[in-house]
Formats: sequence, structure tokens, C-alpha cells
Amino acid sequence: MFLSELVSCAYAAETAGVPYQRSGGGVLDMMMHAGPMVKFIMLMLLGLSCACWCIIVMKYLLLRRARHESDQFIELFRQRRNYAGLYRDSQNLEDSHLAQIFRVGYAELNRLGKSLETKSLQEVKVNPEVLLENVERAINGATTSERQRFERFLPLLATTGSTAPFIGLFGTVWGIMTSFQEIGLKGAANLAVVAPGISEALVATAMGLAAAIPAVVAFNHFSNRIQVIENEISHFSADYLNMLKRDLMRKGRQDEPAGEGQRLAALQE
Repeated sequence: MFLSELVSCAYAAETAGVPYQRSGGGVLDMMMHAGPMVKFIMLMLLGLSCACWCIIVMKYLLLRRARHESDQFIELFRQRRNYAGLYRDSQNLEDSHLAQIFRVGYAELNRLGKSLETKSLQEVKVNPEVLLENVERAINGATTSERQRFERFLPLLATTGSTAPFIGLFGTVWGIMTSFQEIGLKGAANLAVVAPGISEALVATAMGLAAAIPAVVAFNHFSNRIQVIENEISHFSADYLNMLKRDLMRKGRQDEPAGEGQRLAALQE
């Protein structure tokens, strides 16, 4: 009996000492030797991760330019002498959300002024409130466009953050299933049989988390930044409309007999 136990111990020691042999080493080696389905999932996660990082860099640069150019526009807006000059100066600030709101409002005001100038003075009996409603609608449309511009491609970050861990988990489950199939075919359940498939499968879960975590962090960060931008647009739009209303009413009191088109032309100057 002693001899039998010694043989069993020797066999167990020999089995446990069999190393996990792969050419090369590390995570890259495990990825290269994974099964077809796990490889496909890893490539999918790698593509999602690369796309997310491109969006992160692009959005970071866009929001930084928008912040810088909007600060420049605010300085120009405070130092303005007339709206026409401010409109010309704001043409260079293409990424500024505040400059875009101003340009859209000024363009609508200019269009209304040209339209009213073509009518006779008897036909022009329009309340300034009605004119400013058109400008306000144009500004609201520009606000929606600016929000869509800043939110473009952000849904991919949200989708990656919510689905990438589950995609990686699916790859892990598939790899473990393959490992158990190998156990059944070889008729052995030692570490040398189980470890390769499980280790390769766990890489898929790690890649899923690596893709999801930056995507979730970036999505939350950019969503907060965009919310701040929306608040800035809302406050600027209200101030801009109030300023137009005051200027239009002041021009109307100074030149009461003039038509509404002439008032708007004076306001644009």
C-alpha cells in the first residue's frame, strides 16, 4: 500500500508540474491563441475601444475650441459698437456656440428688415414683439442645431459603456465552454487542460471593461459640459433678445413716423 501511495503522489506531482506551454507570452500571446469566436469578440471590442478614443479626442478638442472662441466672442460682444461690425468679427469664430446663436439671430433680423423695407409704410403695422418672435424661433432652431452638433457620436460612447462588459463576458463564457469541451475530449481535468482556455477567455472580459470604463467616464464628462453649454446659450439668448427689444423700442420712440423696416435697418447698423 505504501508503494501504491508513492506512485500516486509521483504521478500527481508530474501532472501538476506540466507547464502552460505557448510560443511567446503575455496577453498578446493569449489573444493570438484564442478560439475563433473569442478572437472575433476581442476584435469587436478593440474596434469599439478605438472608435471611442477617437470620439473622446475629437470631442475634447471641439469643446475646448468652443470654450476658447466663446470667451473671445463675449469680449467682442461687450465691446460692440454696432451689430453689423460684431457680425463681421464673429465670422472667424466658427466653433463658438454663442457666436453662432448671434449670427442666426442677426441674419433673421436682417431678413425681416429687408422684407419690411419692400412694403409701403401703410402696410407696415407690426408690433416689435411679433418681429422678435421670429428672431426667437430662429434662435431656438440654432440652439437645437448646436446641441446636436456637440452631441454627435456621443451615443456610441453610451452604447459601448453599457454593452462592452457583456460582450466581453459572452466571450469569456464561450471560452470556458470550449475549455470544458476539451476536458471532455481529453478525459482529464488537470490544470494544464483547463488553464489555457480560461485564461484566454478572461482576456475578453478584461478588454470589455477596458473599452467600457473610459467610454462611461467620457460620456458623463461630455454630457455635463454640453449641459453647461446649453445653459450658456439659454442665458445669452435671453440677454440678446432683451437687448434687441430695448434697442428696437428705443429706435421706435426716436423715429415714430418711420416704418418698421426703417427701424430694423437702423437697429442693424
